[in-house]
Amino acid sequence: CSASANKPVLTLFTKKPCPLCDEAKEVLEPYKRRFILQEVDITLPENSAWYEKYKYDIPVFHLNGKFLMKHQVDIPKFEDQLMKLELQND
Repeated sequence: CSASANKPVLTLFTKKPCPLCDEAKEVLEPYKRRFILQEVDITLPENSAWYEKYKYDIPVFHLNGKFLMKHQVDIPKFEDQLMKLELQND
């Protein structure tokens, strides 16, 4: 089914351990069938640019490649942006 091809991609910039990231994922749980979660470990050598940018700010979320929010999930903002992308894809 091609539905997953049109799902927005939520990128989570994270590192281990990250209690705030775990908390954020729990908050996003009810929405998880509406997006694809992609996790980026900023401590990996290939992600050093992200590490420099976000080392003091994780979790950081990008939606379809655009910065969305950091530190914690802003549900109204997330719902609003998710809805906009879903409407574009219909």
